[in-house]
Order: sequence, then C-alpha cells, then structure tokens
Amino acid sequence: MGEQNMTDSTIGFIGLGLIGGSIARAIKRRQPQVRIMAYMRTRAKLEQAKADGIVDVILEGINDQLSQCDLIFLCTPVEYNAQYLTAIRPYLKEGALITDVGSTKTSIHEEIARQGLEDRFVGGHPMAGSEKTGYENSSDHLLENAYYIVTPPVGANGSLPFEEQPENVRRILTVARIIGAIPMVLDYREHDRVVAAISHLPHLIASSLVNLVRDSDTPAGTMKRVAAGGFKDITRIASSSPEMWEQICMTNTFPIAEVLERYIASLSQVLEQIRGRDNGGIYKLFETSRDYRNSITERARGPLEPAYEFSVDVVDEVGSISTISVILAAKGISIKNIGINNNREHGEGALKIAFYDQESMEAAWKHLDKYKYEMFRV
Repeated sequence: MGEQNMTDSTIGFIGLGLIGGSIARAIKRRQPQVRIMAYMRTRAKLEQAKADGIVDVILEGINDQLSQCDLIFLCTPVEYNAQYLTAIRPYLKEGALITDVGSTKTSIHEEIARQGLEDRFVGGHPMAGSEKTGYENSSDHLLENAYYIVTPPVGANGSLPFEEQPENVRRILTVARIIGAIPMVLDYREHDRVVAAISHLPHLIASSLVNLVRDSDTPAGTMKRVAAGGFKDITRIASSSPEMWEQICMTNTFPIAEVLERYIASLSQVLEQIRGRDNGGIYKLFETSRDYRNSITERARGPLEPAYEFSVDVVDEVGSISTISVILAAKGISIKNIGINNNREHGEGALKIAFYDQESMEAAWKHLDKYKYEMFRV
C-alpha cells in the first residue's frame, strides 16, 4: 500500500516526550508540509524541538492558537488528561479531532463521554517505548513496525477495511500508517483487557516472583548468586519503572484485578495438582503452554533454553536488515533468526536477532557496537 497524505495540515501536541516527540519527528520526516504546534512545561525542550525543525510553533499555554489545529495529540500522563480535555475544549475548531497515546484507555474514554466529546475523539496506544524518556530520546523511527492500537469511542470494528471505517478513525489510522506503525482497531474496553493480560499481569508476576525469591533466599544469598536462565528470562521486565507501573495499575485496575484473580485460581489448581502428585495435570500444563507459546514465536523452544537474543534500533528502509547481516557474516557470526519486533512497548529495538550460543551473541554485539548501532538486551 502506498503512503497516504494527511488531510490534517496543522497538528498540536500537548506534551512532547518520548512518544509525542517520536510521532512528531516521524510526521515531519514523512510529511514535512504538516505544521506542528506544541506545548509542554519544559520550555527548553520545546526550544530544542523547534531548533530541530520538528516544532513550527511553540505554544505558551493552552490558548486560542489551538483553534488552528486540525488534530491534537494528548501526550501527557493519563491522570492529567481530564484537565487538559477541559482546557482544550473551548478552542476546538469545527472538525478538529483529539487523540491520545495512553497505555490504558477506559479512563480517557469515560472522561470523553462525561464531556460529550465522543464525536471529537479517537484514542490511540502506540505500543513502543524505551527505558529512556523525554523528547531528547525520541526518534523518527521509534514506532516503525510497532503496533498502534486505535480505539474509537463507540462501535469499534477492527474487521472493517480502512475505507469503511468512520472518518475520524481513518484520520488516526492514516497517522499510524504514515509514521510506519501497524494500526489495529479495538474497542477500548477490549484493549484494556488485552494489555492487562499480556503486559500488566506479566509485570506483576515478574515483580512478585523476584520479591518471593528475595524473601526466600538464604542469608548467604545463594538464590541470587545462582539465578540465571529461566528465572532471568521471565523476570527481566521487573526492572521497569515503579512510577510508571504504579500509574498503569491504578488506571487499569478492574481488568488487571479480573485477570489476576483468574491467574491466582490457576495457580491454586497447580498447587492442588502438585500436592496430589497429579502427573497428568502437570504434564498438560506444560504441554498446552508450550504449544501456545510456540504458536506465538513460530519456532519451538525448550522451556528452559536460554535466549541468545538482542534487539537493534534501525530505520525501516531498504537494506537495513541486509547491512546488519553482511556485517555479521563478514565476521563469521551465524544468525539463528532475525525479524521485525512489532511490539516494542518495553524498550526493545526494531529488529530482534537470535543466535545459536552466547559466544556468537556477544561477538555480534561487539561488532555492531563498533558501527554505532543502538542495541537492547531482551
């Protein structure tokens, strides 16, 4: 599908951090004629964005300059959205649309309903991120090949082709496509249930498991000393920001509680199977989980096989993958698998590369580092 042109010629950003800055950069890269206005509390970062040619107009506050905007992105923490919606509302021109980039959707959609702005809003969740934050760490390719979930206020239907989606939904889908993301239309309540299960619950499990091992460890710290392999694989995400995950848990409380309750029930069942020495039940647990997990990764892996992988941040353009392949092949490093990393919400790069052993992975990291590639452990 060829690149589309945006019908929204002036776009406002309330907040210009990692995600907002990356969206603005990507729009300017692909559609330089689009005029971008931005407001955030840190004036120095807005000045830098203007010097970079990303922001055309620095907003001094939420004022009547916003009446020039066709589209306004809310890129502030979820808890501030309600007050910004109230502030923005008087300055919306006819046909102007508001969207957001929050990782939970129900609270913003409920606020939209309270304010009667359903015909002025379509939610969004670009599923990419970084352990680094702020405009200074944004890039014009952060969202390339990442999923961009689009959540209409009512009547979401992801099965409809682009041409049959409501006009406001098409406008956000167009932005997602222009910046190189993979758009997906979901009901906002379904979105929150999905991320509760695939993202929020795993973080709670990883963190609680780490704390369990910490509290169960010997005085000499034997568990910590020998922790590796499977333990490190499934608890990597426990290193994420406590502040961010506290906010997420507080804004997606019901879906998280619902899936957490089901998970606790499943653990209780496992406990009974272990106590009852139910080898058939335990075998089925590992068999069904293995089969489903392999259907996600599209390659079989033993449950404790180490993952010799890292990801690389690259621009999605012709030759990106072949260049990396040539660099590694020239050093005699064999690649087990290489592919696009669609969900990069926790800071991974655009390409994920897998190797056959630790030695190959470390050698590849060393050589790509010489070429100034930015890499991430996964």
